[in-house]
Amino acid sequence: MMSCDLEQRKIVDEAEAFVNQEIRPYVKCFEENKGIPRELIDKMAAKGYLAAALPKQYGGLELDPVYYGLFTEVFGKACTATRSLITVHTSLVGETLVRFGTEEQKNKWLPRLARGEAIGAFGLSEPDIGSDAKNIKTSWHEEDDCYVINGTKRWITFGHLADLFIIIAANKGRSTAFLVERAFPGFETKQIEGMMAARATCIAELYLNNVRVPKENVLGKINLGFEYIVSTSLDCGRYSIAWAGVAIAQEALEAMVSYSRTRTQFNEKLRSFQLIRGMIGDAVTKTHAARALALKAGELRKQKDPDAVMETTMAKYFASKVAVDVANDALQVHGGNGFLSEYPVERLYREAKVLEVIEGSSQMQQEMISSFGLQRYYKRR
Repeated sequence: MMSCDLEQRKIVDEAEAFVNQEIRPYVKCFEENKGIPRELIDKMAAKGYLAAALPKQYGGLELDPVYYGLFTEVFGKACTATRSLITVHTSLVGETLVRFGTEEQKNKWLPRLARGEAIGAFGLSEPDIGSDAKNIKTSWHEEDDCYVINGTKRWITFGHLADLFIIIAANKGRSTAFLVERAFPGFETKQIEGMMAARATCIAELYLNNVRVPKENVLGKINLGFEYIVSTSLDCGRYSIAWAGVAIAQEALEAMVSYSRTRTQFNEKLRSFQLIRGMIGDAVTKTHAARALALKAGELRKQKDPDAVMETTMAKYFASKVAVDVANDALQVHGGNGFLSEYPVERLYREAKVLEVIEGSSQMQQEMISSFGLQRYYKRR
């Protein structure tokens, strides 16, 4: 066990060095160019970083949930776009395939995903359907040799880049998950412009016009797409987003502290002012608390504890709120400089807010957590 931990710790440490050399200096360029360079994706794949949580038999690094969380934090601190690629490609698509794919599907796709030969994306949200995911409008019907899908998906992270999509479509109110390839006739994508955040993540609309999908491309079981595929995929995604929140909060905290120790106002360093120190104290506490929740969720996931799903939900909810709070305070400490792109806090401020929306809005998380609390903590007097 100790040697396994050391091996995984080494992977995380090497990933941090990789991020500092290959990613951190170029984050502004990624935003300006509206995407991650293919060369960088290939480098990440060569290191195994596109399959960090996947089994070694498919080319993955097989990090356990705790170390995968720490790995996610390393990328999320420096660059939301590369962290988003890991969240979608590895957590939403890769881990879902490991869990529900047939042997043929796993052997065909997981090595290709690990090598970066195919990029994965998850197609659930639609122009009129976000949190109300059970009522998707994208439809499927059966023909003799295939299933035919029609509909539009929206807000699909890396949708304009991906080669393989898990598409959720409905028939008579019951949903099914399909593996849809970009090359299938009738499938098109269009990148969404004008984003406040996530500018380098190739967010797209997907258009499916009589897309014929082979019957062997059903993922899981017919009519059980939401109950199994969607719920599992979102759980994997929420765990990654919990660590994304920790990452942004930690990066914003470090920026806030560093700036307060160097910036002078009224002949005093900002760190000397009580109100600034109060903001730093709150940021330290909140960030540590968010990390503790994420670590607990990771430990429970590692143990396959039934409570892991709810602990993950709480970690995602809290860490995303903390990211917003700490990024907001970090920008406040920077004053006018906080609005300049030469400082990281303006980007962190924008990216933090996204976390309260994706993989289930904060309001949806509150509803789930309250339902859990109302059952778990009811005591008859």
